[in-house]
Amino acid sequence: MIFLKKQSGEENKKLFFLAHAGWIAAGILIFFLPYWIWFFWRIEPKAGEIAVLIRKTGEPLPSGKILATEIHEKGIQMDVLPEGRYFYNPYTWDWQIKKITDIPAGKLGVQIRLFGKDLPEGKIIAGNDEKGILKEVLMPGRYRINPYAYEIRLFNAISVPLGSVGVLTQLTGKDILTGPVPDNINTYLVGPEEKGVQTTVYPPGTYYLNPYLYMITIVNLKSQRFEMSKEDSINFLSQDGFTITVEGTLEWAVKQDSAPLITTEVGDLDDVLNKIILPAARGFSRIEGSKKPAIDYIMGETRQEFQDKLAKHLTDLCGKRGIEIRSVLIRNIIPPQKIAGIIRQRQIAVQNRRKYEQQIAEAQSRAELAKQEELANQNREKIEQETIKIRAVINAQQQQSVALTEANKNLEVAKLHNEAADFQAKAKVALGEAQRDVIKMKMEAEANALQQKAQSFKDGSNWARYVFYQTIAKKIMRIFTDDQGAIGNIFNQFTSPHASSSQKGGTQ
Repeated sequence: MIFLKKQSGEENKKLFFLAHAGWIAAGILIFFLPYWIWFFWRIEPKAGEIAVLIRKTGEPLPSGKILATEIHEKGIQMDVLPEGRYFYNPYTWDWQIKKITDIPAGKLGVQIRLFGKDLPEGKIIAGNDEKGILKEVLMPGRYRINPYAYEIRLFNAISVPLGSVGVLTQLTGKDILTGPVPDNINTYLVGPEEKGVQTTVYPPGTYYLNPYLYMITIVNLKSQRFEMSKEDSINFLSQDGFTITVEGTLEWAVKQDSAPLITTEVGDLDDVLNKIILPAARGFSRIEGSKKPAIDYIMGETRQEFQDKLAKHLTDLCGKRGIEIRSVLIRNIIPPQKIAGIIRQRQIAVQNRRKYEQQIAEAQSRAELAKQEELANQNREKIEQETIKIRAVINAQQQQSVALTEANKNLEVAKLHNEAADFQAKAKVALGEAQRDVIKMKMEAEANALQQKAQSFKDGSNWARYVFYQTIAKKIMRIFTDDQGAIGNIFNQFTSPHASSSQKGGTQ
């Protein structure tokens, strides 16, 4: 019994240990699981990176297939992960961090699909599900492209500078040499869907064209100058068998509409010059130069005539080929040395004769000029004298007119003064007569008053005495006298009866 009890205790310990070990393992798992997921499951492409997923488990890919287009297929996945943070089970998935596809400015990217069906024979551009070069190009920018699905090849963008055009050559399309013989078998230019040089041109600018489909040839349309120096001069024989050397300048340019045909039929600008312009100029010079003797090409008139004819010939001939002749200048025509000295002396003599004739003409011109100047001086003096005379007459007439006007004005003023004086005299006479009448009337009134007063006093002595008394009475305040004195006698007459009666009678 004791043995059985011990055995039962050990089993209980084992059971207890197993029960707690499960909890401990679960705790450890819960504690370390986040760290395991963070460090082993985490996919974190940075800026400018992508993550390519590779599935470890799943259905194997069919033979010849390199990318897994379905999520359950094992292998490299088509879709990529952009920059960000993702968590994938490392048991099922593997991944690779790749750089993002960056197309810099001035470049273009051509995509080459690395998966799909093989191209048919003779075809170079891949369709939707075919492996090979794609028609569309990638413009400058950043693209998230699976490097296991597409190969990106960088090419320079085509830049057509100012003063130039781009001639387009299509590298794919219908081949005019295959099938039935077309009507344009001998032409240099083809139609839009045919392989070859196109008729349209590209103006100045930047173009992003697939170099596997198109080729651009830059054609310069600016003026080109060719200097005919001693090394590159035009030589021909004159009518009398002398070698004539022509030096000058040719200026020309390719017409824009003719650029595709010239590029295909002739070549570049050097070919245009050496194959068309210079042969035409040399051929014309040999034919036209043999029509006249060597001496004629030394004269300026003949040189100008030769230059004009050469310019017209080149313009007509090259214009049909799409080349514009802008100017032809013949600077110098070098004659043979055997006749150069003689012709030079003759020219010097002719120039001297012209110089002397010019000097004589100048002397005659100076004499005629002096004569005309003298006549001009005489006419000028004559005109000045006549001008002085006219001015004097005008001044005299003006002074006379002013004096006459002044005299008339003074006459009118004198008349006005005379009339005013007459009116003033008449006014003074009238005033004097009025004053006279007033004085007369006043005197008459005073005389009448005195006469009446005198009549009232009966005689003048009484009136005089009355006036005297009135005047003196006003001044006398007191009188001290007796009745016998000289003053007292004055008042006696007022006290005597006779005086009283006389006074009374006088007052009646």
